Amino acid sequence: MAYQDVSSDGMNFVTLNNLLGDYKITMDTDDYAANVSDAALRNFALRGIREFGFDVTSRVKSVKLNINSTNNTVALPDDFVDLIKVGIISDDGVVRTLGQNKHLNQSRKYEVDSSGVGTNETFDREEGPLNIESNLVRDKQDDKSATQSSNENYDYYVFENYLYQGGVGRLYGIGGGARAGDYRINFDQNRIEIDTNSSFSDVVLEYIADEARSTNPVIHVYAEEALRCYIYYKICERKSTVPANEKARARSEYYNERRKAKARLSNFSKSEALRTIRKNYKLAPKY
Repeated sequence: MAYQDVSSDGMNFVTLNNLLGDYKITMDTDDYAANVSDAALRNFALRGIREFGFDVTSRVKSVKLNINSTNNTVALPDDFVDLIKVGIISDDGVVRTLGQNKHLNQSRKYEVDSSGVGTNETFDREEGPLNIESNLVRDKQDDKSATQSSNENYDYYVFENYLYQGGVGRLYGIGGGARAGDYRINFDQNRIEIDTNSSFSDVVLEYIADEARSTNPVIHVYAEEALRCYIYYKICERKSTVPANEKARARSEYYNERRKAKARLSNFSKSEALRTIRKNYKLAPKY
């Protein structure tokens, strides 16, 4: 499906181009933000949209991705900022989340030449910011093989229920937390490591996206004024000709508008709080 410009679907979003156009129209010749290039204005606006996207106007996206059958990994999207959930879709349309496991193996090893030598060699190096010998880093490749064989015996955990011929409650004390599988975010390779015993080949990823990297960045109308104040504050902050009291006023105005935008965008209502509290009161048959 092609990219959908949500700014044309309603009036709850303002495009970056429209906001910058309105901002330049309202500037006077004696304004402290006057004589600023269009490139600088756009840069400050994009930085503001990115800043708001972290904790004010988070843009949540959901995408279905294929699992690489070779190494059981899923590549992170290009505009990925932070993970909300990862899981599979059941028949009832509900996301069955995977559990985070920070012990999943994501190791790599140094590449070797055709003769198998390469432990301390200097070939196949990646160039760093400075092309000097001490700044070169050797290439690596995936290697998730075990370092030793595992023949652990879990018999000491087993609880034999002779009444049901050992078929119920055998692994008593192992722990619960049943889930479809485990995952671990690998920021080194910009991917997610997947560990599951199921046969599914796709996962659904919900994540916070970087709106500044969109084709047509937008900002919610609740945060429009806050973004204007952010642009003005950042422009004044870098100018030595702006008085200190004006910089302080611009900073205070920005954080005040940011607070108001965050309060308006908060959708946690009283009814939702009551619904969450009442979830703890459930009746279940007792045996």
